Amino acid sequence: MPIEAALTLIGIPYDVIGEDVVRDVASNPAVFEVNPLGQVPALVLPSGEVITESAAILIYLADQYPDAQLAPSHSDRRRPAFLRWMTYVSAAIYGLAWVRGDPMRLVSDERQVQVVLDRIAERRAECWRHMDNQIEPRQFLLGNELGVLDLYVATVSRWSPRRKRFYREAPKMAEVVRHVDADPRLIKLWDTRFPFGEGWEE
Repeated sequence: MPIEAALTLIGIPYDVIGEDVVRDVASNPAVFEVNPLGQVPALVLPSGEVITESAAILIYLADQYPDAQLAPSHSDRRRPAFLRWMTYVSAAIYGLAWVRGDPMRLVSDERQVQVVLDRIAERRAECWRHMDNQIEPRQFLLGNELGVLDLYVATVSRWSPRRKRFYREAPKMAEVVRHVDADPRLIKLWDTRFPFGEGWEE
């Protein structure tokens, strides 16, 4: 979703493989043709080159289309923080999705599944709290312009342990993600691809 949101803000057309790329990815051969690991997101460039990994795709798009102002430039004093937090969200928080999607990948006893899920939720909450303690947002995380870091955090913060916990652990960033949720340029995308259904914050 953050990649689709970035493409929307940039204003360039794109096609999505599959009607519901999250749910049909494991059974969609077209996905494996793009990425043999069968993982999404994967972005196929006009040249045919494939980029995987959400953070890499978002950084690439922001740098490739600087007029959209979705990331600090290479000479901007905020660039180190941008790279730090993009990598942090990817490695410390998003990276746990592989285990959470199927805890039996790492444990052999089904009685341990809920323990794994609970510990992942606690670890993510701890990571959000750590980030919130070190960042000083304005309207958005790194200033007054909505960027790919904001899109990334707004999306991943909807995962376990879900938004209500995120709001408690990261009160400064909570205001930022609410701004992202309400951005008029993204309303149609959220409604279509990532709707705010009843109880979505729970």
